[in-house]
Amino acid sequence: MSQTVNDRRPSSLQGATLPKWSPYAIAAGSVALGLGISAAAGLHSSVQWGLLAAIFFVFGSYGIAAKVEGRRQAKDRVATSLVWVAFLLAVVPLVSLMWETVKRGVKVLDGYFLSHSMGLVTDTEPGGGIYHAILGTLEQVGIATVISVPIGILTAIYLVEYGRGKLAKAVTFFVDVMTGIPSIVAGLFVLSFWIIILDMGYSGFAGSMALTILMLPVIVRSTEEMLKLVPNELREASLALGVPKWRTIMKVVLPTSIGGITTGVMLAVARITGETAPVLLLVWGSTFINTDPFEGPQASLPMYIYQQYANSGGSGAAYDRAWAAALTLIAFVMILNLAARGIARWKAPKTGR
Repeated sequence: MSQTVNDRRPSSLQGATLPKWSPYAIAAGSVALGLGISAAAGLHSSVQWGLLAAIFFVFGSYGIAAKVEGRRQAKDRVATSLVWVAFLLAVVPLVSLMWETVKRGVKVLDGYFLSHSMGLVTDTEPGGGIYHAILGTLEQVGIATVISVPIGILTAIYLVEYGRGKLAKAVTFFVDVMTGIPSIVAGLFVLSFWIIILDMGYSGFAGSMALTILMLPVIVRSTEEMLKLVPNELREASLALGVPKWRTIMKVVLPTSIGGITTGVMLAVARITGETAPVLLLVWGSTFINTDPFEGPQASLPMYIYQQYANSGGSGAAYDRAWAAALTLIAFVMILNLAARGIARWKAPKTGR
């Protein structure tokens, strides 16, 4: 009987715990306290009361948890609170940027805007569109992709499958150096060699060469990491059957890692799509439709946004066109990222039980 009574008593090792809704209550109280102090002190910036609320949330979580649950559990709750605060500090500016771009960009974003160029429309007049800029961006990024993808993938295959000795170390070193090259440096290199020395003139192809320089290290690094994830057992099994190494790479290694390689390529394309400095130096920009990327200046979306905003004076039709073009560019990059995720999931190795 005494044994049964003792089993029903709560364990002395289990201390008091806060309810599950306590973090939400502490967060709500911190926001209210931050707003109150901001109103009393005459602070009108949302950033100021947000930082005050974050500080109150962290210290409030520690103080309440230390009093109820003890200092050890309080430290755990402080770590969790810091993670949530860091997450919000990263997400809030991004959401604010997206909201501001959508709110301002939808004013002139329609079918006419997407299907017409600036033509004879001046920057201060309403009308015009970004068709010429979209066409230029697609051609420049497409040429850069066609050049950089084969070179980048073959370089990664060499480093993973064949690279040994000083040459492989040198290639790895220069790939690392190219990863940190600013876009303006790539533009200046092509400008000095292609336009000044060879006198080839401004063109979309010149911009594509600079974009290729920026795209190559991303493709090499991402492909290299994907190839390293392929189990060596697959290579050894293929080689044990007498299959040549090059065929093993083509039929075993690349198909196994194609999802990750495709994702890296798509992310590299998204990375160079918004580059402005090389286009500003090499493509030069145009208000008319130029379908030939090898002859004459050509427009692009980053250049279009810069020109419209620089000539808007902070208001007017050019200001609205700049925001609409920025929204189009964000949508384009978002589509590329979603496509990369979809391809990665589609090509991912199937697992089952």
